[in-house]
Amino acid sequence: MKDDLKNVLFSEDEIKQRVGQLGARITHDYAGASPLLLGVLKGSFIFLADLARTIELNCEIRFIAVSSYGLASFTSGRVEFDSNLDFEIARRHVILIEDILDSGETLTALRSFISGYCPASLKICSMLDKPARRKVPISADYLGFECPDEFIVGYGLDYAERYRNLPYIASLKPEIYT
Repeated sequence: MKDDLKNVLFSEDEIKQRVGQLGARITHDYAGASPLLLGVLKGSFIFLADLARTIELNCEIRFIAVSSYGLASFTSGRVEFDSNLDFEIARRHVILIEDILDSGETLTALRSFISGYCPASLKICSMLDKPARRKVPISADYLGFECPDEFIVGYGLDYAERYRNLPYIASLKPEIYT
C-alpha cells in the first residue's frame, strides 16, 4: 500500500493538532448550544470521530450518504444522496463534516438540500480544501488544511474504497489511478 503513495502531505501528528484546534474553535463558537454534526459518508467518518472527541459540547452525530465519484478518480458532476432523513434538522445548528472540499458540487448540493429543512444555522467543516479544482463558489467555515491539486488518500479518503485506513494524508502516484 505504501508503495502506491507519492508523498505524505500531512502527518498523523499534524492532523491530530489541527483537529484539536478545529474542535476548540467549534466549542467556542457554539458555546451554550448542542450542534448537530452531520458527517458526509464515507470519507468523513475518521475525521468526524476524531473531531467529535475534541468538541466539549453536547452534540448529536448523524451521517448522510453522498456520492459524486463512484469508483472513479474524478467527480461525475452528478451528486446523489440519501434524501430519507430520519432525524430533525429544523431550528438546529448543523455543521456538515466533510473530508475534502474539491469541485464544490457535492457540498453545494448538500447545503441547498439541508437548507430546505430550515436549520437555525448551517456551517461547513472540511478536513481538506483543494481550491484548484473548484467549479462552484463555496468555502468551508472550518478548515483543516489546504492541499495541492493531486489525488489525495488516507484519513478516510479513498481511491476505489482503498487507503481510507492510512493514519496520515498522502498523494497517490498517478499510475495507480490513471
